Amino acid sequence: MMVPKIVQFLILLYLSTVTSASIEEAIALLKWKATFKNKTNSLLASWTQSSNACEDWYGVMCSNGRVSKLDIQGARVIGTLYDFPFSILPFLEYVDLSVNNLSGTIPPEISNLTNLVYLDLHTNMLSGTIPSQIGSLAKLQNINIYDNLLNGSIPASLGNLTNLSILFLYQNNLSGSIPTEIGYIRSLTSLDLGTNSLNGSIPASLGNLINLSSLFLNENHLFGNIPTSLGNLTNLSILYLQQNNFSGSIPEEIGYLRSLSQLVLAKNSLSGAIPASLGNLTSLTSMYLRENHLSSSIPEEIGYINTLSYLDLSTNFLNGSIPSSLGNLNNLYLLSLYANNLSGSIPSELGNIGRLVTMFLNINQLVGSIPDSLGNLRNLQWMYLHNNNLTEKIPSSFCNLMKLEVVYLGRNNLRGEIPQCLVNISGLQVLKIEDNNLGEDIPSSICNLTSLRILDLGRNNLKGAIPQCFGNMGGHLEVLDIHQNNLYGTLPEIFTIGSALRSLDLHDNELEGKIPPSLANCKNLEILDLGDNHFSDTFPIWFETLPNLKVLSLRSNKLHGPIRGLSNENMFSKLRIIDLSYNAFTGNLSTSLFQKLKAMRTIDQTANIPTYLGKSGERDYNDSVTISTKGREYELDRISTIFKTIDLSSNKFEGHIPSSLGDLIALRVLNLSHNKLQGNIPSSLGSLSLIESLDFSFNQLSGEIPQQLVGMTFLAVLNLSHNHLQGCIPQGRQFDTFENNSYEGNDGLRGFPLSRSCGSNWTPETNNSDYESDDEESNSEFLNDFWKAALMGYGSGLCIGLSIIYIMISTGNLKWLATIFEKLEHKIMMRQLRKQQSQRCLGEHLVECS
Repeated sequence: MMVPKIVQFLILLYLSTVTSASIEEAIALLKWKATFKNKTNSLLASWTQSSNACEDWYGVMCSNGRVSKLDIQGARVIGTLYDFPFSILPFLEYVDLSVNNLSGTIPPEISNLTNLVYLDLHTNMLSGTIPSQIGSLAKLQNINIYDNLLNGSIPASLGNLTNLSILFLYQNNLSGSIPTEIGYIRSLTSLDLGTNSLNGSIPASLGNLINLSSLFLNENHLFGNIPTSLGNLTNLSILYLQQNNFSGSIPEEIGYLRSLSQLVLAKNSLSGAIPASLGNLTSLTSMYLRENHLSSSIPEEIGYINTLSYLDLSTNFLNGSIPSSLGNLNNLYLLSLYANNLSGSIPSELGNIGRLVTMFLNINQLVGSIPDSLGNLRNLQWMYLHNNNLTEKIPSSFCNLMKLEVVYLGRNNLRGEIPQCLVNISGLQVLKIEDNNLGEDIPSSICNLTSLRILDLGRNNLKGAIPQCFGNMGGHLEVLDIHQNNLYGTLPEIFTIGSALRSLDLHDNELEGKIPPSLANCKNLEILDLGDNHFSDTFPIWFETLPNLKVLSLRSNKLHGPIRGLSNENMFSKLRIIDLSYNAFTGNLSTSLFQKLKAMRTIDQTANIPTYLGKSGERDYNDSVTISTKGREYELDRISTIFKTIDLSSNKFEGHIPSSLGDLIALRVLNLSHNKLQGNIPSSLGSLSLIESLDFSFNQLSGEIPQQLVGMTFLAVLNLSHNHLQGCIPQGRQFDTFENNSYEGNDGLRGFPLSRSCGSNWTPETNNSDYESDDEESNSEFLNDFWKAALMGYGSGLCIGLSIIYIMISTGNLKWLATIFEKLEHKIMMRQLRKQQSQRCLGEHLVECS
């Protein structure tokens, strides 16, 4: 059949119009490409004038000759949207420019894309605000603009998008409140506004989103109570509200969400009881309520949600016993109840959770024995039962747990022996049973655990010798901590070459003999604590071959002889703590040793948060050490990287204090007391501006106290007693806070706080001690009465006070007045400094509050 000529004409006219329009669109897209910083982008190399945009261009699709889809996700485009041809692409329905390097703002001209259904700009570097004009794109169903740098508020105009199904704006810098208008988008199925800076409360209008299946408002600054209207979201499968400031109780209405599979309310300030209605959530697989203020007991109904795979109620104030009903949770992989106030015994029913991989019951008040039934948990890999009051023996059924990797049983009251059969668990990496009442010998079969990285048996009642085979575990063992036991004998003679040993803590045992030279094979060694034993040896010169050593404690042994000249320039370059106290070392203090302590010569100015020694990212073990300051011992559970100390006290060192000590400007504690040191205190020590404790007592030091020491502005503990010092005590700053006991036993010292005045030979008129005491008391009484009268201004006190001053001036008795003012100034200074120092604690810098 012949087509009428008029129809042929109309077809040709339409085709020519389409061709003309598609050419215009292609030219516009090429102009946008020309603004890219990487114009030669290989993925967009097909975008040329000589090719067909609809057929040949990467990521471009057409409908009826017009560009309808632009998908260049991950095309590595570096550019902006400023020259994007919004007005020339009116037929665009689908735009995906995600995972590129687009920067700048989203232009308001985006409103020209009136046919747009899908908009995806996620994972770029777009900034500025979300233009309110997006709210005019009535056909939009999907908005994905997450993972950018957008700021400002969420435009209320989005409430006009009645066809919108997905709104993802998470991981930006959006602020302000959630618009009430969002609750009018009844078609929404997924809403994710998480990881922003949104504040205010959750609008009750969100309860209108009856088609919503996922709601993510996590990691914002939202507050108020969780609205009960969320109980209307009967299709909700995922609810993430963690890391906000929500308070009040968990609404019982949450238990009406029968479709809910993931409930995450962690890291808020929620209080009250866990609603029993949560037991109705028969589709729930994950319940995370940790790090809140929840109290009361764990509802038994939780044990009836047999779909649960992850249950985390840790770090709350939950009390009562662990419900035996939790043993019904056959699909549970994670059970985390740590850091609560749970009491009672561990239910034997927990042994029924056959799929359990991780169990956290630590830091509670659990009592009784560890149930034998836990030996049925054949899939268990991580067991944390530490910091409770568990008693009796470690059950032998543990040896059935062949998949165990980490076992924490520390800080309980467990007794008996270490089960020999533990050696059958070939994959065991961490075994911590510290702070218990374990007795008997350490089984040598532990050496067969070829995957063991950390062995901590410290603070028990273990006896016998350290198995010699421990020296052969160097290929994998990183931490060996057996301190504070009753171990005797010698150390293993052979530590293998290439040892992985990083921390060796054997202090406070009954070990004897020499320190084995084979320890020099442990090149990764950072912590070496052999203190409080009976080692009899000279200073091991091979220590200089340990390049990573940071803590060295040999305190309270029978070590003797001089510390000889050290040849290795890099020796002790990372050392932060050296404690050789309570030994019998002799000779002069080693100047070369102090010159090599490079870590003590540098102050870290970049540290914003406290950092501690230990393997980076390792949560399994905290390095510890026992130190002494102000005559008292402290055990540091964690060793701050800024804490740097030298303790050479209670030895037989002689000669002068090297001036090179003044170069160790990062020192916090320096103790050279109870030696035979002579000569002057070096003025160079005034450079130790961070020092908090300085003890040179019980030596034979002479000369004056250098005025430069006044520059020690953090000095809280000073002991120069029992030397031969003389002259005037420096005044100012911290020196105005020290008492007599800092200087006693130095007959030649004068000045405050001693009774001997500085700069004068004046003495009281009588040497009678009773009179001096009475005189001192009367001075004090006079001082109080004088200032009450003179400064409070009642009666004629001011006149009397001034008259007394006039009489004292006229009689020339100014020394007595000066003494009174000196004591008054001291009282005021002490009151102020004590108030300041009461806020400082031993913790970080380990200086006792005055």
